[in-house]
Parts: sequence; structure tokens; C-alpha cells
Amino acid sequence: MRTCLKASFVVGFNGSAHVLWRDAEVVFSGDTIEFVGHNFPGHVDKTVDYGHALISPGLIDLDALGDLDSGVLTLDNGSKLEMGRLWSEDYLRQGPRESYTDEEERFKYRYAFTHLIRNGITTALPITSMYYRAWAERYDEFASVVDIAGELGIRAYLGPCYMSGMTYVRQDRSLDQFWDEPRGLSGLEQALRFFRDFDGAHGCLVRGMLAPDRIETCTPQLLARTAAASAELKAPVRLHCCQSVYEFETVEKLRHATPLGWLEQLGLLTPRAILPHGIYISGHPGVSNKSDHDWRRLTGSGVTIAHCPAVFARTGEALDSFGKYRAAGINMGLGTDTWPPDLLHNMQLGLYMARVVEGGAAQTAMADLYNAATLGGAKALGRDDLGRLAAGAQADIVVFDLKAPHLGPFFDPLKNLLVAGRGTDCRASYIGGRSVMEDFEVCGIDMHALQDQANRQFEKLMASHQSRAFGNPPPERLFHPVFPWAS
Repeated sequence: MRTCLKASFVVGFNGSAHVLWRDAEVVFSGDTIEFVGHNFPGHVDKTVDYGHALISPGLIDLDALGDLDSGVLTLDNGSKLEMGRLWSEDYLRQGPRESYTDEEERFKYRYAFTHLIRNGITTALPITSMYYRAWAERYDEFASVVDIAGELGIRAYLGPCYMSGMTYVRQDRSLDQFWDEPRGLSGLEQALRFFRDFDGAHGCLVRGMLAPDRIETCTPQLLARTAAASAELKAPVRLHCCQSVYEFETVEKLRHATPLGWLEQLGLLTPRAILPHGIYISGHPGVSNKSDHDWRRLTGSGVTIAHCPAVFARTGEALDSFGKYRAAGINMGLGTDTWPPDLLHNMQLGLYMARVVEGGAAQTAMADLYNAATLGGAKALGRDDLGRLAAGAQADIVVFDLKAPHLGPFFDPLKNLLVAGRGTDCRASYIGGRSVMEDFEVCGIDMHALQDQANRQFEKLMASHQSRAFGNPPPERLFHPVFPWAS
């Protein structure tokens, strides 16, 4: 079937950059775009006219929230060392355990993927937290995640997270590392088995990736084997890196190199590497190593930085600076990482934070953030058929409605969306030519029932903090409202 989508605006691609079409159309057949522009000359079987709307390439989330986000629980609840966000030494001694059942683990992905689609994201590399797990993720649970992705129709790069260690809080409230290398190597073997079994599943909607957890929770052997596997399989590797002062100083102490220097030694600084978040590198004012060596590594390696501005802005941190990284030729992608799973929100915050850090508006433009969410993400994955609307590209297409009152007086489709829009202004989504959302509703999903279950499950997650915190305080002592409850 050949389908024609029409709208008052279309973001097309001219072979090198995005361009804006007025009163244009996008035509696709099967999973492939055939035409972008005016007056398609051939026959079409179906036409959908969205009116005052923007047809956009689907957004690519390189660090996609795949969870019921536990990160929001750190908001104004005091030190995470006291609230069970990290394992206490007592909890580690007793033996970590799962907070969710297998069914609840599956549900969190269904919930997360639904909301990613709802927010205009068509390609996702999901990330979940390990602190409420007994250890890392497993082959069998991710086999079911493949089926959820296929059912909902989201394009997903999947692989169970694996790690050799976990950061925990000692009795004196200092941080330390607990290690279990055999468990880490077993996790890598499960990840490789998963890649070989499921890379290309659901008509290549699901692709494999390697997902070691955090650089400070991995041993040299685990990352060396990951590097070799990535080279053999041509698999992307996403590794959280350069995201805290603690991580930077811990890696320097343990490995006698900066995080980026260590990755370079291991052969992991390649164009297949996707690194959230790339903030704390040598030369940053917050770290002890003041050299410019890491900057040279970033600019010469071809790695991608997955920029997630919202989650860091909450704690007063920011990349220094988006415009500087982009101008140096570093490939920049975007990620959500936290609730809301909204890349428009992250484009807005990313723009504003960049201009505050840079002291003006000259270095970072709106187009730079939009490019990161589309072309930058596609480049990170080695995909010149994603992140653009052009003949031959995958029919990953989203439609943003432009009629909502919160957008204000209309003056420019992308500027209105980036100033006042929300991901949930997405009205329709097509992934690989399949309609997965229409009229703001994700196909086959009862949103009220989904939210009711999420609320119940999140209460269980909050209650689990008690066992991980020192002294097992009840949840009402761990989580505080913005204002005290009236008596």
C-alpha cells in the first residue's frame, strides 16, 4: 500500500541537511519513503491530511527512559546516600534482591515504550536503573522485551545490561565499589547470546547493542572483551561515562587513566561508542586532572556523546558546552534518561542550558538540538536511513500538532514547538511504515489501565527503598512533599 501524508509543514532532507517545506507531502510504500515535496505524480492508495501540523522524521533517543523512573525520587529528598538510592553496606551484606516480579519487569518496558512512542520517539536505546535489582539484567527477561517492542512497533536497540560491580555506601557514608567479576563475565556472555539470537528480529525493527552499565562498575577484562565483541559483531556499545566527579576520580585511582583514556587503551573509543553523558573529562573544573588530553580523545575518535540535559539540570550540572562540542566535530545525540521521556523537553532545556553556560546565543542554535535528536542519533547508529525524511529512508515519521493553545500565537513550526511544545503534541507516528499511534492514542493501549498499574508498581518501588537505606527508615521519612502535610 502506498500512503501519502500531508500537512502544512514538512521537515525534509536535501541530501546534506534538513529543509522546511510548506504545504507538502510525504509518500511511503511498505517501510520506505518514496517522495517528499509537492505534487507526487504517482497513484496513492491512502491519503491522510493532518492540516495545521508538522511532519517530522521520528526522533532518536540514545539513552531512552526504559523504566518507571526512579531518578525523580531524588528530587529534594536529601542525600541519596541516606535514602536507599544506593545500596547501603548493611543491604549489601544481607544480599541484594529484586524489587519487582518478572511480570512487573516486563510491564515497566511496556509502559516506557508506550510513552516513548507517545512523545514522538521512533528509535530508542532503553536504559533502566540497576540499584533496585539483585544484579544486572538477564537474557530471558530481554527476550520478552523483544516481543514487547515488536508488538508496539517501536524501533529498539536492545541488549541486557551487564556489570562487574556496584557502587555502595559504607557505614561512614563514603562510597566504595563491590566486585563480582564472574557475574559480570556471565552477563556479557548472556548479552552476546542475546545479540546473536535477536539482532534483526521483527523485520529488523529490533537490533542488538552491547550495554555495559557504567564505566566505574566494569573491570578491565569485561570491557576488553566488550571491545573485541563490538569489533567482531559491528555492534554499537553504549556505556555511561564521564557523568560524575566520583566516577572520574574512581577510574583514575583504579585504572591509572581518565575514563576516556582507559577506554582508548581498551579499544572502545570508536565510532560505535555511544557515551552518555560526556561532562566530566580532564580539564573540567570539578576534576583533579587539568590536562586537555580527554578533549583531544573526544575530537579524534568519532564517538557519540548522548546528551541528556534535563536529568543533569535538576542537580545544577550542565555540559560545557554543547556548542563547543558540536563545533569541534564531536557527534552529538540526545537522550531522555528520566521522566518525562520527552525529547522536545530536552531540546528546550539543552538550548537554554547551553546558552547560559556559553554566555550568549551565538554558539548553539535550535537547529543544533533538533539535528542531535535526528541526524546525530542516526549517525551514532551508523544508519543513513533514519533521522531524515527522504526517498529511500525508513518510513519513521511523526506528526506534531500545531493547534494546541499552549503553543501560543503561531509564527514558525519548529520554533513554536521548541519554545512551548511538549512531546505529547505528537499526534501520529509511523515506524517502518506501520501506524503505531493515531489521534494521540498509541495503538492497542488502554492508557488509563496502563497508568493505574504504573501507580501501583511505583508505590512498591518506593517502599523498597526502606531495605536499602541505613536503619531501614519507613518511606514517609525518606520521601518528603514540597510543603509539609497539614496537621
